[in-house]
Amino acid sequence: MELLQALTPIFFLLHAVCSLSEFSFKEISSFKEWMTMHNKNYNSEEYDHRLRTFIQNKRKIEAHNNGGHSFQMGINQFSDLTFSEFKSLYLMKKPQNCSATQGNHYSSAGQLPEFVDWRQKGKFVTPVKNQGACGSCWTFSTTGCLESVIAINSGKLLSLAEQQLVDCAQNFKNHGCAGGLPSQAFEYIKYNRGLETEQDYPYEGKDGSCRFQPSKAAALVKEVVNITEYDEAGMMDAVAKLNPVSFAFEVTDDFLQYKEGVYSNPNCSSTPDKVNHAVLAVGYGVSNGTKYWIVKNSWGPYWGIDGYFYIERGKNMCGVAACASYPIPLL
Repeated sequence: MELLQALTPIFFLLHAVCSLSEFSFKEISSFKEWMTMHNKNYNSEEYDHRLRTFIQNKRKIEAHNNGGHSFQMGINQFSDLTFSEFKSLYLMKKPQNCSATQGNHYSSAGQLPEFVDWRQKGKFVTPVKNQGACGSCWTFSTTGCLESVIAINSGKLLSLAEQQLVDCAQNFKNHGCAGGLPSQAFEYIKYNRGLETEQDYPYEGKDGSCRFQPSKAAALVKEVVNITEYDEAGMMDAVAKLNPVSFAFEVTDDFLQYKEGVYSNPNCSSTPDKVNHAVLAVGYGVSNGTKYWIVKNSWGPYWGIDGYFYIERGKNMCGVAACASYPIPLL
């Protein structure tokens, strides 16, 4: 028995060495550099899993980037996670019924510009925020859109409170860190008579009890506008002539490591029942003949293109046109 106890650590060491022998020294060094960059620390059991996951992701990225795709992938803060792990932490967990079969946005006549970017028009878009390990993307899409709409109509750019939506909007079919929809969040703000600022109601990234103070309401919604399901031309019209637009789409595993270029995926779903992430379209353009949306994400400024991404436009890619909306502010 004593001999077995003495040999046990050696068995574990041999197992670790054998299990990692499939990885090159360069790959392991790359993981250790990544750990240092992102201040990661693991116990011995988790280290093996995270190393394996990181190197699998790294190899997938390299294979993708050599495959002639329209977008490039890269190592980022999520590179030690499997897609299953990522989904449980960052994406909406409850199915969202987000379709508007007949919306109330009516496109006006006339040519639309070929390129639109609200970031270049003035101080109309707040900096990229970070939702953290909470499926609250819908709140960031909501505040991002309302912040821009108010700035465009009043000249005042506010930073609004996602945490209030996480804590208080459940009666409008939202579920805090488990998910929700911008259109339903706009309805909450409308009937709640206000949303506080980020400063007055700071973001915590976890479910909490509602602490809304009506006296501190800084943003009001007069009406909610839904764009008809699959009307991507209507989305363009709204973004070009009015303001950025909230939308939801389906994130699949190759999107996590997005770095640059126009994202496109023939295997993602395009229907409203499959959406699992909400974001904000702040513009659109064309690159080498490929039409794309310019989209603000909520995974921090170090993901993608300074926190943004481009996704193919005109094909309802991954359901981008399945459930788009924006608010009309009460100023």
